[in-house]
Amino acid sequence: MQQINNLAAKINKFQTQITASVQRVVASGWVVLGPEVKRFEASFAQYLNANHCITVANGTDAIELALKALGVQKNDLVATVANASMYTTTSILAIGATPVFMDVNLDNHVVTLADVKHAVTSGAKAVVVTHLYGLAVPEIAEISRYCAEQNVPLLEDCAQAHGAEREGKRVGTFGDAASFSFYPTKNLGALGDGGAVVTNSPEIAQRVTQLRQYGWSSKYCVELEGARNSRLDEIQAAILSEFLPHLDEGNSRRREIATRYRNEITHHEIRHPQEQGKASVAHLYVIKCLKRDALQRYLRTVEIASDVHYPIPDYKQPVLEHSFGTLSLKNTETLASEILTLPCYPEMTDKEVSNVIAAVNGWAA
Repeated sequence: MQQINNLAAKINKFQTQITASVQRVVASGWVVLGPEVKRFEASFAQYLNANHCITVANGTDAIELALKALGVQKNDLVATVANASMYTTTSILAIGATPVFMDVNLDNHVVTLADVKHAVTSGAKAVVVTHLYGLAVPEIAEISRYCAEQNVPLLEDCAQAHGAEREGKRVGTFGDAASFSFYPTKNLGALGDGGAVVTNSPEIAQRVTQLRQYGWSSKYCVELEGARNSRLDEIQAAILSEFLPHLDEGNSRRREIATRYRNEITHHEIRHPQEQGKASVAHLYVIKCLKRDALQRYLRTVEIASDVHYPIPDYKQPVLEHSFGTLSLKNTETLASEILTLPCYPEMTDKEVSNVIAAVNGWAA
């Protein structure tokens, strides 16, 4: 069975580095908020050309703590998309704020400047822009300038876009802050959970640093409200430091696979994502098909895994359906019914890629 992602292949590829990093931490006896965390935070900030990186326990905590550091409070309206599987929405709700859902572009699945403007004029006190499937939002620079002019904080959700670029800048450096996930399947993934907030602001960095550890201003002195225990452990930081130098190489391999899919999958029912170059790091290769469910059933019979990222718009989730019963975002709902993710990860062999291409082209729609 061709998997949607194969973590065993990645672990095998980097087994020597993983073992060495784990042994180094164990030998040190320092397992939380030690030198490995500091080293990775400095390296990742340098990679992005950002001033500060503050690691946390996971990507969802990164969103929540970043929003708190940006000043979002209970009952504030926060703009976000509804096609990224509730992660940002969950964080907004945890604060006691209210999501304002923006529609997305039908071709590239991400938010537009026009949608951001509509949300802000509707009362949003903060905006979260998601770089979905590895694509840097095309209008991120314009969105950043607009939010700055309106004095509305902008958070970039970069969980799926480590290393993607626009205008010579990597995502995570356009907004007031950015959140990253290091979940194992991400372009830069640990071997467990992890996340980070990135910012150029020393004030935001200081608030996140306190929020991730009880709100301490000094040990056992709690100064900041809304804090928690959310820390990246030393072993995961050490592993991430080993993986970071290989991120661009992995992204290049993902682009190669995406290019093959785009050029060689010629089935008339399939529509491809078009963005190429450094703006996309091909975290997921998401096609569109009006007969999506039939295609997915067929691929299962020929042992090709696929997935839907994501099938339920946030406002249609059972937990929210009574709050947003009348809301309908046309493009978001259209995409939810048509999208399908094909396997795309750096450790895929050329033969495995060819097998996926042959399987899709062989579908008798």
